[in-house]
Amino acid sequence: MLLVAFVVRLTVMALVYPRRLNPARDHWKFAGETGRIARSLAEGQGFSNPFFAPTGPTAWLTPVFPTLLAGVFKIFGVYTKASALAIITLDCLLAALTCIPVFFIARRTFGDPAALWAGWIWAFFPYSIDFSANFIWDTTLATLLMALLFLVVLELEDSPRWRPWLGFGLLAGVAALTNPVTLAPMPFVSLWLLYRFWKRGERWFAPGVAALLAVVIVLSPWFVRNYRAFHHLVPLRSGFGFELYCGNNADSWHWDPPGYHPSDSQKEWDEYRQLGEVNYMALKKREAEAFIGAHKKLYATQTLRRIVYIWTGFWSLSRRYLREEPFDPPNIFFCTALTVFAFFGLWRLWRERGAAAAMPYLIVFFFFPLVYYLTHPEDYYRRPLDPMMVALAAGGIAGWPWRERKPHLQRNL
Repeated sequence: MLLVAFVVRLTVMALVYPRRLNPARDHWKFAGETGRIARSLAEGQGFSNPFFAPTGPTAWLTPVFPTLLAGVFKIFGVYTKASALAIITLDCLLAALTCIPVFFIARRTFGDPAALWAGWIWAFFPYSIDFSANFIWDTTLATLLMALLFLVVLELEDSPRWRPWLGFGLLAGVAALTNPVTLAPMPFVSLWLLYRFWKRGERWFAPGVAALLAVVIVLSPWFVRNYRAFHHLVPLRSGFGFELYCGNNADSWHWDPPGYHPSDSQKEWDEYRQLGEVNYMALKKREAEAFIGAHKKLYATQTLRRIVYIWTGFWSLSRRYLREEPFDPPNIFFCTALTVFAFFGLWRLWRERGAAAAMPYLIVFFFFPLVYYLTHPEDYYRRPLDPMMVALAAGGIAGWPWRERKPHLQRNL
């Protein structure tokens, strides 16, 4: 599975990587803000300058992936062909390695047949192939870390000892510094597991404290850095107000309409440069809140549309929208089919093993996308959920047509 998955992704990479070498707008398509911050790090200017000129320290992104890309730049050169091949090859490897937690999540949940289905589905999974071979961002790494976190969660169901929970906390901290949204469901799924320990009369306090302390230890240096750079608390990223502004404005024809981002609007770029990051983010937050306050019904409608988009890929079929997003029709079909198969697998899990077995999935599916419902979605925002979706879909496929399989499951769990 690993070898096939890696070769497939490398083959696609060989066909599409040249588009990342477009020198327009000072190589913006190489990696956007990530590339800018990585260049600043590689050139000794610190974690700064996410756009088109020196603007000082930034918390636009969390540090793990920009720092990783900066290391690639130091070795292979800034915005070079060698750097593009190196970082995309690494992304392809990370995507292939995700076969491992996907396989074991499915085996832990449904047994060996579903695990084989899940591993091979992931090897040829279109989203994983596309975003690893054609997109320089934290998406692939965050997806792997989310899959590992969820696998650890399943293993921790039977482990009230504090040391595994310490490791879980350390991994959660690293994941949060890669993509903060991966941390969103973890407190709730942890509380669910600790509650089950308490109900069984097992140790629950020490494991919970160990995980919490580990997360704090990992995140604290970034918190301190941000406080020293901006003179007030910026826990992980600075941009919630900005993301709220991007998705809630007069242009509801698109989930993230052009013209509201410093990378594609001269007005926004001028404001960011003149005000500085902290003041710019505060301004965008006020503008977003004012718009929402004046258009409450529209905000409720947009939130519902964002929920539908996350789970089906559907936003609109208008001509204007399809000119901007020409690949949405096949994406709607595939995304909706994946959701249907995954929730069929979740139903099978609930029916065969009960609500307790399904609850970690339900918690993650509920809390992970909440921030995107409120702000705005992107196609790649859902990707960290894909390993769990594939595992559930494989369970649904392996159990079709449905029949009583409890003895088989019990032998394999």
